[in-house]
Amino acid sequence: MKVKLLRYTADPELLCGAAALTSSQSGHPSEMLEKMDLEKARKIVKRVTGYGHMSVIEHASFTFSLEDVSRAMTHQLVRHRIASYTQQSQRYVKYDALKSYVIPPSINANQEAKKLFNETLERISETYNKLLEMGIPKEDARYILPNAAKTNIVVTMNARELRHFFNLRCCTRSQWELREVATEMLRQAKKVAPSLFENAGPSCVELGYCPEGKMKPPECNIEEIKKRFKSL
Repeated sequence: MKVKLLRYTADPELLCGAAALTSSQSGHPSEMLEKMDLEKARKIVKRVTGYGHMSVIEHASFTFSLEDVSRAMTHQLVRHRIASYTQQSQRYVKYDALKSYVIPPSINANQEAKKLFNETLERISETYNKLLEMGIPKEDARYILPNAAKTNIVVTMNARELRHFFNLRCCTRSQWELREVATEMLRQAKKVAPSLFENAGPSCVELGYCPEGKMKPPECNIEEIKKRFKSL
């Protein structure tokens, strides 16, 4: 798995700071942006988002490359609708099941389960290649491919949607692979725009309590989680 922040809005904190001032002050946004410095912008963004006015950070967007992740993970990722996605196509790209699949940690730690998992992937790979040799189009042969199949996807979200994404997917209850991806996305986004992602992470980091109610995992320690995400 590899997560890489490819591009982001130039000077995202300055832009969002100027956008925030636009709603409350007279004058032109272009002039506000020209006069804005980073320290002032960060104070404005923190103040305004602290009031719950998150729309101002929608003006900044971030584009990530998620590489060698599973199809199981991307099926969950694309449920987040306020985003743009471009994924590697199994219609055009030949798939090598013997080299390109994700093994869940629970299976990797169990030798018997890992053996069964790998043997199944070998059979799938053999069948997939035989179908191609028979002249079956890749777009039809792919029907046999597993959720473990690795893929690459480019995703773009604005800062507000990213924060919502982190609320849900950095949570302990989230699926392990997507949780790892989301946490690394947050680390990289926070590095380039700290004021936009201050206190970002699972919902408990912002709220101070777990909103999952009875679904809260027994091993979940909110204070430890808050410390970990604030130190990203």
